[in-house]
Amino acid sequence: MTVRGPLVASSGDPAGVGPELLAKAWLTRADHDLAPFAVVASLSHMQSVAGAIPVRAITDLSQAADLFGAALPVLDLGPLDQTPGMPTHEGARMALASLERATALTVAGEASALVTGPIAKAELQKIGFSHPGQTEFVAAACGIAADDAVMMLAGPSLRVVPMTVHVALAAVPNLLTIDLIARRIRIAARALQRDFGLARPRIAVAGLNPHAGEQGRMGDEEIRVIAPAVEQLRAEGMGVTGPLAGDTMFHAEARERYDLAVCMYHDQALIPLKALDFNAGVNVTLGLPIIRTSPDHGTAFALAGTGRASAGPTVAAIRMAADCAARRANFA
Repeated sequence: MTVRGPLVASSGDPAGVGPELLAKAWLTRADHDLAPFAVVASLSHMQSVAGAIPVRAITDLSQAADLFGAALPVLDLGPLDQTPGMPTHEGARMALASLERATALTVAGEASALVTGPIAKAELQKIGFSHPGQTEFVAAACGIAADDAVMMLAGPSLRVVPMTVHVALAAVPNLLTIDLIARRIRIAARALQRDFGLARPRIAVAGLNPHAGEQGRMGDEEIRVIAPAVEQLRAEGMGVTGPLAGDTMFHAEARERYDLAVCMYHDQALIPLKALDFNAGVNVTLGLPIIRTSPDHGTAFALAGTGRASAGPTVAAIRMAADCAARRANFA
């Protein structure tokens, strides 16, 4: 696929594995047919974590494609003295500066897509970062309400959207509404058409309770909230089924029947995704005017600098960003 303009990646927390995995991803560029990308980071820090992998500065994103075959292009944010695995305020400020500039380049249309490296939310909050996470930051930069930025986790075997994410399980039933479920499924369906090339996406919706509530005997959220949302979407002509029992949705035969599984809470979605696609999972933000992906893992401070961290999710995030950007550019 042809990508219009290079991708841009934020480095994530420089004390984590993000910078070294971007360097490792560049090293496998030919094996994985990666589109050209540049990293917004400290050049000196990238060189220190890259080792023998060539890293060179660029002053403009447009220079990335010409350099990409010979070295990893870096938009330099200045020097940084950072020990792997030991987060600092200075490192958090660098991570935020990287996220801000990479996002701005993508929103301005200079980059075809944005790949965000893993951050440490607690470290960013210490320096005044007010958003719950990168998804909300990117949504705000795009002028999109946080509730309309939908998180999808995608791998070779499964795509999932959790209706609720980082909240206590006890809070989930009160957060689920007919409007929330219907609105987010519409956003997801549109993105599957535009960015993933699925003309009529098949969407399976999980119940909240065991056995999807068993007709109210194990909870009535399916009857009161989930089923009405599904019926509303089906009346609009969408290929939506459910609510389905969560324990029978994710075996191989069941997965053949849908393109996306919509789940009611974090672990209902992420446990099967990580069981099936742990080293190839990608976090994709749907509903934005830009493409944004991220590897589905955290900073892994304990692995930083050891060389043991796998670049698989980073490679997958770069590939998915490029594929989505190309499809969106050609979407009628």
